[in-house]
Amino acid sequence: PVVELNRAVAVGMADGPAAGLALADALMREPSLKNYHLLPSVRGDLFAKLGRHEEARAEFERAAGLTRNEREKALLIERAQASRAKAEPDAANASGSRR
Repeated sequence: PVVELNRAVAVGMADGPAAGLALADALMREPSLKNYHLLPSVRGDLFAKLGRHEEARAEFERAAGLTRNEREKALLIERAQASRAKAEPDAANASGSRR
């Protein structure tokens, strides 16, 4: 399954983040990856590249909760915060356009 996750990253780089995300999403059902922090980390990165910042934030936070490495945790929290900041203007623009 880890090799398949690596493949999802490569496909995301070669064919675009939507293609990589489709492969990563299929791995969500893989029991051996249930607590593997790199799966939500990869999904978060792909969501961010697609401009789906709220989903990216949630995945980065999930990954931060799974890793034991403090440096990785700090990086993932930073990415979650950056995604939150990008999601908030998106939400404000969406609500403003409904007026």
